[in-house]
Amino acid sequence: MTPRPYLLALATATILSGCSAISALSGAATPLDAYDLAAPATPIAARAATSRQFVVEVPTTPGALNTDRILIRPHPLQAAYLPDGKWAEDVPVMMQTLLVRSFEDTNAFRYVGRRPLGASGDYALVTDLTDFQAEASPDGKTAAIRLRLTARLVREDDAAILSSRSFTSSAQAASTDTLALVEGFNTANQTLLSDVTKWALAALNIGLKR
Repeated sequence: MTPRPYLLALATATILSGCSAISALSGAATPLDAYDLAAPATPIAARAATSRQFVVEVPTTPGALNTDRILIRPHPLQAAYLPDGKWAEDVPVMMQTLLVRSFEDTNAFRYVGRRPLGASGDYALVTDLTDFQAEASPDGKTAAIRLRLTARLVREDDAAILSSRSFTSSAQAASTDTLALVEGFNTANQTLLSDVTKWALAALNIGLKR
């Protein structure tokens, strides 16, 4: 149970600041603004196209991330959601969409999608998204964005795991205003997407353009 002095301090901060997203971590009564993230602005480009199909599965996530709400941790052991903003899609679906775009932009595959064109694809990307959050600084004025994703590249015809790796990425948000936090998420996530894409192409022996 949250101590009463903490709740009182949180309510006081809400009244005094008014502009900081972290100052009101309870649910919002009004409709929330929706935010989206972007695929890398500079795509990872393959040296040549292949005839392979590439399927991106929906990432598995812990319960706190299986939502469209934007997760922020005022304390390492506390999970809360921003009161005035949400993601345009649930986090696992949004990440799947961004991974599909990132791999489509490589032009390395005949087909990239959420499910294969036929009975099965050639390769599948299976991921676990374990961290996708903002972590508030002790004074509550700034926050660090922390992302962690474990990826496995699976050959569809025999379910063999060809390669696996964990990826982390971080960024610093200039403030705890919702837009500043979303921009921090976008910066960290673009780095994560680029790293995952490069790794997968290398694991499949697909060269990159110089």
